[in-house]
Amino acid sequence: MTPTETPINTGRVIIVGAGLAAQYAALKLSPHPVLMISPEALGAGASSAWAQGGVAAAMDPADSADAHARDTVTAGAGTVDPGVATSVTAEARDHILDLTGLGTPFDRTSDGSYVLSREAAHSFARVVRVQGDQAGAEIMRALTVQVREADHIQVLEGVMATALEVTQGRVTGVAVARCDQGQSASVTLRGAAVLLAGGGSGGLYALTTNPPRIRGQVIGMAARAGAQIADAEFVQFHPTAMACGLDPAPLATEALRGEGATLVNRLGARFMPDAHPDAELAPRDIVARAVYAQTQQGLAPALDTRAALGAKILTDFPAVAAACQQAGLDPLTQVIPVAAAAHYHMGGVATDGEGATTLPGLWACGEVASTGLHGANRLASNGLLEALVYGRRCALAIDAALPSPADAAPVTLPDLPAAETPDPALVARLRQAMTDGAGVIRTAEGLTRTLTEIAAIEAAQPDCEALANMTATATLIAAAALMRRESRGAHFRSDYPQADGATGTRSLMTLKDALAIRDTTTRKEPA
Repeated sequence: MTPTETPINTGRVIIVGAGLAAQYAALKLSPHPVLMISPEALGAGASSAWAQGGVAAAMDPADSADAHARDTVTAGAGTVDPGVATSVTAEARDHILDLTGLGTPFDRTSDGSYVLSREAAHSFARVVRVQGDQAGAEIMRALTVQVREADHIQVLEGVMATALEVTQGRVTGVAVARCDQGQSASVTLRGAAVLLAGGGSGGLYALTTNPPRIRGQVIGMAARAGAQIADAEFVQFHPTAMACGLDPAPLATEALRGEGATLVNRLGARFMPDAHPDAELAPRDIVARAVYAQTQQGLAPALDTRAALGAKILTDFPAVAAACQQAGLDPLTQVIPVAAAAHYHMGGVATDGEGATTLPGLWACGEVASTGLHGANRLASNGLLEALVYGRRCALAIDAALPSPADAAPVTLPDLPAAETPDPALVARLRQAMTDGAGVIRTAEGLTRTLTEIAAIEAAQPDCEALANMTATATLIAAAALMRRESRGAHFRSDYPQADGATGTRSLMTLKDALAIRDTTTRKEPA
């Protein structure tokens, strides 16, 4: 869909997204004028606000950044960049102190120390939290106050990005459309630089913990512009999404298992001790596959918090308690039904150590990016940490690439006519296809079938840019999964159940590569 209006020259750094990475980067870009593109009201609709666990950081004197880095590398199943892990974990403490100074009310002990939780695959309690399970919401609340008050930041709410403008190989702008009441035609905004911070891809699956709009559109937008995508096949499935019929599925945070909650089936039997020595605190991919197997066998997996937490769940984990209430469950007397749901995309737009992508003029941070930190399986609560570290790094790199800040007038969008929106039936087909063929357990046959279905969905509504962004990312996930003929971390192939060695290589793919794989794989033989 070609933008309908004359491009608007903003003179601003344009940030696509309004979650933690986007807001943190925007604040750090001061005094450069910034324009944030937010589909929802600022601070709403971002995955960051839904994050329950917290931020991983070695805050205890007995812990260390090196130990945190080792746990990150181990959880990542052989594809974490060790240098990235070392540098990111070394910065973690500074960001916790920075967020504290910005007003985040982290849980503290009577002596002022941070309350720390242990989560899966961590060798130490190092997850800094807020009110038990309110970390994402409270960090976002603190940042949103700062962003609202910042003179250098303008926020366009109810607006979504639909495409990148590339001029002579360089990203020069972003096409945006109104999305608060249906979707409008697009207009191109040109800026001094473009930063993508628009979330992941969980909503491409039928069962997800992600907010409704998070469906891979920003990764797809970058891929359609020619950016290289890394590790697309590595999608993390959270093992304890609440299976209560809601879309998105509420999350029963991993911290519950850190407090001693156990996974049981409808027979009342625990199943994790047989799956891994760390039982409920095994790496997420192992727990997710065990939960998925119980579901497939009709054994109704559930999380039992009754003995470990009792009434503490109501006060210490208010988000979980509220979700239970919404679902008509009493966690004091009942177990919580759970299922493995698409939660976090380790893959994304490939970046270097400063957040620069393979397209000049374009940077990326947060879940939309793939930095090498997460490898094949993200260590719990490293997602918010990566968003903070790379949010600041992108801001510093953009600052270094730009001339001295100049004043920029506020941007006003013109009246835009209505435009085609994705057919809900096609989006539902896409989500089901991804769950069926590119989900927790994968095969060549299932992935091929998924690629065929994605192509048919694309062809059914060829002129819808928002749908094209979704199908681009879905194609990359399925094609990369098909090419990785091994099982590693969150990527499990039942036809290749073993890892191809202790260490592996990261996948790097353009959309052109993925489409070639799709075309070759799905091409019918002549009659």
